[in-house]
Amino acid sequence: MTATKTVPLTDRAAWKGLAANAEQIRGKHMRELFQSDPGRGERLTLEAEGLFLDYSKNRVTDETLKLLIALAEESGLKARTEAMFTGEKINITENRAVLHTALRAPKDATIVVDGENVVPAVHEVLDKMAGFADKIRSGEWKGHTGKRIKNVVNIGIGGSDLGPVMAYEALKHYSQRDLTFRFVSNVDGTDFAEAVVDLDPEETLFLVASKTFTTQETMTNAHTARDWSLAKLGDEKAVAKHFVAISTNAKEVAKFGIDTANMFGFWDWVGGRYSMDSAIGLSTMIAIGPKNFGEMLAGFHAMDVHFRTAPIEKNMPALLGLLTVWYTEFFDAQTQAVLPYEQYLKRFPAYLQQLTMESNGKHVTLDGATVNYQTGAIYWGEPGTNGQHSFYQLIHQGTRLIPCDFIAFIKSLNPLGRHHDMLLANVFAQAEALAFGKTAEQVKAEGTPDWLVPHRVFEGNRPSNVILVDELTPAVLGKLVALYEHAVFTQGVVWDIDSFDQWGVELGKVLATKILGELESKDEPKLAHDSSTTNLINRYRSGK
Repeated sequence: MTATKTVPLTDRAAWKGLAANAEQIRGKHMRELFQSDPGRGERLTLEAEGLFLDYSKNRVTDETLKLLIALAEESGLKARTEAMFTGEKINITENRAVLHTALRAPKDATIVVDGENVVPAVHEVLDKMAGFADKIRSGEWKGHTGKRIKNVVNIGIGGSDLGPVMAYEALKHYSQRDLTFRFVSNVDGTDFAEAVVDLDPEETLFLVASKTFTTQETMTNAHTARDWSLAKLGDEKAVAKHFVAISTNAKEVAKFGIDTANMFGFWDWVGGRYSMDSAIGLSTMIAIGPKNFGEMLAGFHAMDVHFRTAPIEKNMPALLGLLTVWYTEFFDAQTQAVLPYEQYLKRFPAYLQQLTMESNGKHVTLDGATVNYQTGAIYWGEPGTNGQHSFYQLIHQGTRLIPCDFIAFIKSLNPLGRHHDMLLANVFAQAEALAFGKTAEQVKAEGTPDWLVPHRVFEGNRPSNVILVDELTPAVLGKLVALYEHAVFTQGVVWDIDSFDQWGVELGKVLATKILGELESKDEPKLAHDSSTTNLINRYRSGK
């Protein structure tokens, strides 16, 4: 699929309407929006696949929402969505299809890429993963010395790490507790050293996740893991019992010493940040079991179907994506906070950072023109209530507008006394405080002295969404991840950018390879860098 000329974003009728609408809304407080529309809190809600979204506490009117939907229509959201789901090569800079949705398609689905239905191959890998996971979980798979595997260490980076870490932490409640899981991604030696400090090589299995089996950081850690294992196990043949590969490069996998029968493949139509439900999720499947993994995939698929079929005005991912566009373009919001009130989701914001910013951190349109608007909101967050005692001060009383997504669950997986009621009270209170604030008159009525009043005023008018779900299950995790995947896609369609390449990671990698040779050179290297980089290299070389 090649880029097609479209009407530039800022020339679209809906964009111009939104710009005018934003000027009207800028002077309105959410207090006024709610007072003039008593049913707003019930009306501006949406339920999809067991997720309940309250988006009433946004600085929008019915007219705003109509214009945002029109903008999505003018941007061709529905056509682009179909192009993605049917395997068109919408990643134009790499001439690739974008089919993470095929990873969770049911067995009887048909999705054709280059003349071939890819679904059977997906399920073949899933079945192979399930067979392997069952062997580890049951103890049937033994290490080189005959001991059962008790420790699983995933070695990857980027999408080969962030998704598995997040999913393991999110679904730890469902995991097999006599297995220990660790994750190594950073090339900093400390990451590996601390991950294995209390592990026994005889009981440890490494999953090495690298499509090409040449990723510098991953393979450096993998070779260190190999050395660590063989220091105790001695025999090179032990590698085959203690290492498996998530890769497509059989030659390099075999050269490393891994039995290619224990190589789990994936495809170039799956981007790294969209791959946690592919073979990259092998650690997740071992932890929670094939049945729970299947339920997670079913959750992904349910949200895929909702996004593909629901009209935009009732489409949860589309609405979330459009609201981010609204604040980014018309209210100068630079960041989006994602605040899960669920300790198991503590790594969810970190996972979203890659999903959102690697996808939409782009400065040119599909046809290569420089954009004249903002793209790629900065996503960040921490679990509640920790964040309340950290950065919420800035969200409430700072000078920056930071839209927030609160994620909460009606039932706790670990009910203890009043804990969950207190947790949910904080969710609802924070959203209410952000929206409505506290006026000077209210502060004075509390008996506050005049000099202190300005310090205790809460301006309010700070937007938020609340996503409320019954309980955190594997299926719900799949739905939440897919929700944000498709919200990001919606943003990218409106911004007319390629959300599926990541050329921005290349330059630093190329320069690092060159500099590494200079740092390790025995002879004084001839340096051809700027004066700062040259000085830093020389200082490091003399100091080490």
